Amino acid sequence: MAIFKGSGVAIVTPFKEDGSIDYDKLDELIDYHCENGTDSIIICGTTGESATMTEEEHMDCVKFAIERTRKRIPVVAGTGSNCTRTAIDMSKEAAENGADGLLVVTPYYNKATQEGLIAHFTAVAKEAKAPIIMYSVASRTGCNIEPATVAALVKNVDNIVGVKEASGNISQIAKIMSMTDGNIDLYSGNDDQIVPLLSLGGIGVISVLANVAPKETHDICAKFFEGDIEGSAKLQLKAVPLIDRLFCEVNPIPVKRAMKFMGMDCGPLRMPLTELTAEHEQSLAQAMKDFGIQLV
Repeated sequence: MAIFKGSGVAIVTPFKEDGSIDYDKLDELIDYHCENGTDSIIICGTTGESATMTEEEHMDCVKFAIERTRKRIPVVAGTGSNCTRTAIDMSKEAAENGADGLLVVTPYYNKATQEGLIAHFTAVAKEAKAPIIMYSVASRTGCNIEPATVAALVKNVDNIVGVKEASGNISQIAKIMSMTDGNIDLYSGNDDQIVPLLSLGGIGVISVLANVAPKETHDICAKFFEGDIEGSAKLQLKAVPLIDRLFCEVNPIPVKRAMKFMGMDCGPLRMPLTELTAEHEQSLAQAMKDFGIQLV
């Protein structure tokens, strides 16, 4: 059984002005998503600025999300690292604290060969007793998971169950589904490609868009699953201009500003990320209005 089906929000991490994690605001965001159609919380991923957290902060944040979600929807914990031992330790702790699944990104900066990726993911899966979604996003990590590697891991390691595919390469994604005979939980890692991935057998999205449009992101998936392909595609295409603006600067800079426009101020970004430029603020606000999001 899949960890979740539909729209999983790659939730932002709210910070106070002093840079500490704002747990009261995170609690509000978790309730907001549980009440507005989001199908899963993905905590401490790229959008959650996990790269700027200490390991202690990271795991405290994961534990808080699991406790506060109270099993209303599944919680997937981002526990990847470019150090295999660190990824193992964080994955084990998240699983022991009750995470429904783990999102494990490919090693970044030091990268790895395909053989190294197999060794890395196998080692994490062996010690972490929870379903694992591999995260392939070479634009961030410089390290792509090739289709044959994905297939080998899914076929040979019981608790490696899925992949978040953010390569943008539809041909690669089709090969993954072909080489696994569709026996993999495929999630889109790109909000503008949800419907194309669902058409190849995908079961959902791990979404930045869902931070500001949770119901609509859920509906793109739900309509597709119900057989309303036209309705799903219509929503997908309507969202494209907003998605484009949500990535006008490096994620999560724009989405945090978008949430502030909605009256859901999640505080500052942690350096080296900086606030959205005035030029991009205007175009982001307009795209949100055009999509039908009310600004305050």
